[in-house]
Amino acid sequence: MTTANNKKWSSRSVGAPWQHRFFYLLIRWGGRRSAYLFLYPVVLYYLLCRPAERRKSRYYLERRFPDRRGFAALGDSYRMLLGLSRSLVDRALVGICGPEMLKTEFPENTRLAELAAANAGLIILTSHVGCWQAAMVYLSQLKKPVHLLLQQDEADIDRHYYEHSGQKNPCRIIDPTAFLGGTLEMTAALKRGEIVCIMGDRHQGAAGSSMALDFLGAPVRFPLAAWKLAAVTEAPLAVLFPLKTGPDRYHIELAEVIRVPSAAARPLPRLQPYLTRYVKTLENLCAKEPFQFFNFYDMWDQQPEP
Repeated sequence: MTTANNKKWSSRSVGAPWQHRFFYLLIRWGGRRSAYLFLYPVVLYYLLCRPAERRKSRYYLERRFPDRRGFAALGDSYRMLLGLSRSLVDRALVGICGPEMLKTEFPENTRLAELAAANAGLIILTSHVGCWQAAMVYLSQLKKPVHLLLQQDEADIDRHYYEHSGQKNPCRIIDPTAFLGGTLEMTAALKRGEIVCIMGDRHQGAAGSSMALDFLGAPVRFPLAAWKLAAVTEAPLAVLFPLKTGPDRYHIELAEVIRVPSAAARPLPRLQPYLTRYVKTLENLCAKEPFQFFNFYDMWDQQPEP
């Protein structure tokens, strides 16, 4: 889990280092089941004794379930916190015990492979949905270098899956706080026909790098980086949702493939129809799987930096 406030999001981990190590040991000794068993009291503790953490779940849940009150609302927060915690266990499980521990199905894997094989570059738009590590097995099969736009807080002690096995990161990290937000690196990678993964639902930075669209009944600023890149490079943009369908099962949904023409690069309002398709797709996902959208900050009240 991550800490957050209304003004600025952070990826800082919740929990002390020993607590993280405890769960890693549980996974090594007893696998997924033993770690899941201990999650129930831990999540209940955060729900009842850490009101600040519970409050962070309410930003999204009050938009998704505006009529829920009392024990019903408390139950929603518990399900959301438990879902996120299980995804973190699954992430560690992939690194400690191997990706074969998760049974992942991807019906449209061939279609994604065809997009990657076209050598026109491929943008994979991810969201705070499910556990994206479940998709890494399929990304490695695309036989293309994968670049990941990722900002990580120095205080984030939660390990990525590859860190548990001592392996090299299979993705090449691009720092969004670097010069021009890593735009030059991402553009060059796409021009070489490679793959760039970008988060589509988390905006940070100046107002000019985002666009406000209605999401669950109120305006939210969504980042434009992926859409600008798609227009400039004419690389297709694939929206992926890795959804948990069982204790050890995931289903990767290729929700949309969006192509943005180069004429939409300027002025920025021309990007709105394409961004709207993604926002509507995310809304549909929240309607279908409301407890797999792991949003823990007030994205409806986010103020962009000048």
